[in-house]
Amino acid sequence: MKSAVETLSPTRVKLIVEVPFDELKPDLDAAYRTIGSQIQIPGFRKGKVPTRIIDQRVGRGAVVQEAVNEALPRLFAEAAEAENLRAIGRPDVEVTAVPLQDGEDFEFTVETDVRPEIELPELSGIAVTVDDVSVSDEDVEARLTDLRQRFGTLVGVDRAVETGDHVSIDLSATIGDTEIDAVEGISYEVGSGNMLEGMDEALVGLKAGETKEFKAPLAGGDHEGEDADCVVTVQSVKVRELPELDDDFAQLASPFDTLAELRADITKQVEQSKKFEQGVQARDKVLEHLLEVTEIPVPDGIVEDEVNSHLEGENRLDDDEHRAEVDESTRRALRAQFLLDALAEKFEVQVEQPELIEYLIMSAQQYGMDPNQFAQAIDSQGQIGAMVSEVARRKALAAVLEEATVTDASGDTVDLEDLVPRAQGESADSADEAGEDSAASEADEDGADKA
Repeated sequence: MKSAVETLSPTRVKLIVEVPFDELKPDLDAAYRTIGSQIQIPGFRKGKVPTRIIDQRVGRGAVVQEAVNEALPRLFAEAAEAENLRAIGRPDVEVTAVPLQDGEDFEFTVETDVRPEIELPELSGIAVTVDDVSVSDEDVEARLTDLRQRFGTLVGVDRAVETGDHVSIDLSATIGDTEIDAVEGISYEVGSGNMLEGMDEALVGLKAGETKEFKAPLAGGDHEGEDADCVVTVQSVKVRELPELDDDFAQLASPFDTLAELRADITKQVEQSKKFEQGVQARDKVLEHLLEVTEIPVPDGIVEDEVNSHLEGENRLDDDEHRAEVDESTRRALRAQFLLDALAEKFEVQVEQPELIEYLIMSAQQYGMDPNQFAQAIDSQGQIGAMVSEVARRKALAAVLEEATVTDASGDTVDLEDLVPRAQGESADSADEAGEDSAASEADEDGADKA
């Protein structure tokens, strides 16, 4: 097989491929077998129809089309590998010559987006500044309040609903004369905003036994997005009563005997959390620096596909202002992805199985899924390769971070040696911002990993 590349732009090429007849012949033979097993010719057993008879009955063109359809993905991949092209996105294929006679070559061209060649900047001497580690009384009290919430009990009250109350409600929704859904006795925390739009406002001020009507777009089902007439009835009102903050609570909620010991331990936890935040902040700032000093072209076609897919999912295709925002974030996500891929290649990053498992478990927790079920779902969607690439990117960024100089706002040097593994692991939120999980991951799925 012969191939040649014509560069159309820094992110797009035209690949010209010539396949000798002898190399395509196994695919033609397979096409004859496939078609022969599908047709019934009097006088011949199924699957034993001679090729000349198949040519007469269905035509040589149909056989060639079958062979080409099966062979093209493999031939394209082989030619791209031979030319060291890192194709991404959806290729545009044009068949320019087909072997309608034995001995004729098969030729085709492919226009495809490719990952751009990137000239990496100097990676040593990068210096970033992060926030000081500061633990306030408010930070500690917030942690204690969260802990008390976990041990709180719901107690009924005889008053009107207020934000933050826990209510038991009946809820129904109709469109015209058709009841779309109706549920009874469901629990809901007023103010959480995780049900119907406008329901929180409808509930506030009601007492047990009272009903209120409101309009809201439905959040799911066949009528998602359609406005419905909703009726909510309050069955009961409860408040979460928190336990007293004393030594008895410390013994109930922790291994400590006194509240003072519990408070000291929580103070240490908050301090450690702040240090981890320094690591995440340092990683994000290093990435931001690299993006600022590196020229990274982005394929317009992939950006357009990603933006349209995003807006279509939100039913906002005509929202030009939002389109501009999504376009900008998608371009930044792709630039970060390309940069991190180049760093991973430079450092020859290898992803070990324990690292991939750790990342899968972390991702499963973010989606609230069982890790085994999450791994099976990812495997069935063919996304294991994408996850391996994501772990490699994070390891590459961590390698750059190890060489960076990090100081806090007070001018003191920050030692991130113990925080780098956590910064890698927690990269889900920064990879989201940096290349990551929202736009970059979607770019991954819709771009390079589909090629």
